[in-house]
Amino acid sequence: METFTYYPGCTLRTKAKDLDKYARASAEALGISLVEPENWQCCGGAYTTATNEVATKLSSVRTLMAAKETAGLVTVCSACHNVIKQTNYDISHSEAMAVKVQRYLGIDEPYTGETTVYHYLELLRDVVGFDTLKEKIVNPFTGRKIAAYYGCLLLRPSKALAMDNPENPVIMEDFIRAIGGTPVIYSQRNECCGGYIAMEDKAQAEKRSGAVMASAEEMGADMIITACPLCLYNLKKNSGSDMPVYYFTELLAEALGLKEAGNEEVR
Repeated sequence: METFTYYPGCTLRTKAKDLDKYARASAEALGISLVEPENWQCCGGAYTTATNEVATKLSSVRTLMAAKETAGLVTVCSACHNVIKQTNYDISHSEAMAVKVQRYLGIDEPYTGETTVYHYLELLRDVVGFDTLKEKIVNPFTGRKIAAYYGCLLLRPSKALAMDNPENPVIMEDFIRAIGGTPVIYSQRNECCGGYIAMEDKAQAEKRSGAVMASAEEMGADMIITACPLCLYNLKKNSGSDMPVYYFTELLAEALGLKEAGNEEVR
């Protein structure tokens, strides 16, 4: 069983427990061991782009350093992944940043981006392989039309995230095919849902989330899946749509036959 360091992040401990629980269970079933680093801290939730400021990036660097001896660092929350991946990219491209972080942390050698960072979807694609995943499916989503919602943080900035084409991504659609479903391509799948402004401008958040859901519905989707806790909350609470929204790990666990008895079924 291959071992990866696993960073769950704060939200997966509170409002997004299903995203975390089914990620862990599915990884084990697929032969992947996910091990949390000790005493991890919040990633910060948003990446600060100021080049002369590193204090807010130190918790991400500590997590990256803790993963150096494993096969890589796995994240599943879109926001956490965005912050950690951008931190790793910037520190690997800036000697000045690496030295400044070294001084802040008081470590002997600078960390310069040695850890490979995987989003859970990349783990499925690049380590497990979608063909292998397909072979392990016991409850395929045959005949179900599933819309993937990428949102803002999973793909951009594309140079640092380097997961997929930010304008025409395929990784989530390939995942949907691997679990037996039919992916729905719709215009709003990689546009903002307005989650970050829901407290400040609820009307605009409702407008944006409503546009996402309406776009998917118009193309015949039965449900939407996402990797972002904030997106899921906003699409459910502010869009005005009754179409179901799930974490992609929920569908993965059901397809692998891992949903515990008594839990609400995805389908």
